[in-house]
Amino acid sequence: MSQHTGHRIKFVAGADPFGCALKDTLVSHLRSLDIEVDDLGTDNHYSIGEKVGRIVSSGTDSLEPEIRGLIACGTGVGVSIFANKFPGVYAANCLTPADAINARSINNCNVIAFSGISSSPESSIETLNNFLNTPFKSPCPASNSEPWPENIQSFLDNSIAEMSKIGTTATFPEKINSPNSCSICNLAAGREFSPVDIMPGASMKIVRESPTSAIVRFTGGSIEPAHHHKHGHDVVVMKGRKIVWNLSKSERFELGAGDFLFTPAGDVHRVKYLEDTEFFIRWDGDWDIELDEDLATAAANLGKEV
Repeated sequence: MSQHTGHRIKFVAGADPFGCALKDTLVSHLRSLDIEVDDLGTDNHYSIGEKVGRIVSSGTDSLEPEIRGLIACGTGVGVSIFANKFPGVYAANCLTPADAINARSINNCNVIAFSGISSSPESSIETLNNFLNTPFKSPCPASNSEPWPENIQSFLDNSIAEMSKIGTTATFPEKINSPNSCSICNLAAGREFSPVDIMPGASMKIVRESPTSAIVRFTGGSIEPAHHHKHGHDVVVMKGRKIVWNLSKSERFELGAGDFLFTPAGDVHRVKYLEDTEFFIRWDGDWDIELDEDLATAAANLGKEV
């Protein structure tokens, strides 16, 4: 239980290599206050910002515990940009203790970003304490430390509901088929896929968070180099054909439309797409991937396998 807020807060934290030392200091400070922290460790700034933002976004409807984020990179800007891509995430880069007070008072920020290059541990701890202590709409440096006037209070009250609609289907009511439509049906007609940078030829649309479910597409001839996940995953092929080699168990599976495959957590597997393929995948937890070989090595090994 946080002594700062009177209700339970859980933090999700992460940083890039330039912010990891400061992040570790701040995580230790939070834990010393008996605040639960899920430390996602270190990754590049856009990936760790995305991971923290995704989790905070998926927990915005939770009252207990309240989910907040703590992110850091060299400047604090990069991680906040990618955390802010998710609905309900309000990440602010706070270089001073006053920035944190303003961010909480005016924007009800739920993710705080730090600069591992510009900010000292001592100043950052004070900044983090302000982020914990400051309620929404409270006096802040921007209000000259005075209570907000009634008209500003009213504006801030209304802003919460209006901001929460941005990035959701509520912003685009014409996309909703009927009041009883499920979210997957709403997404299907105008589904937009994003490239998977580490997998040439791949694009993905995440349709559910934690546990993660997604629709994935690969162009024919594409290769997934040997890799593994920390969670097991189910795959159902919707169209196309692919071959999966489970290298950990020396097994080979050729899959077509309608076929199902479960790959256990940690099993190293390599995939070759024989034609344009689309499949549904569900992990037993959050999406992650660890490569065990590069693309050139995978292509060379597949030349011996196929």
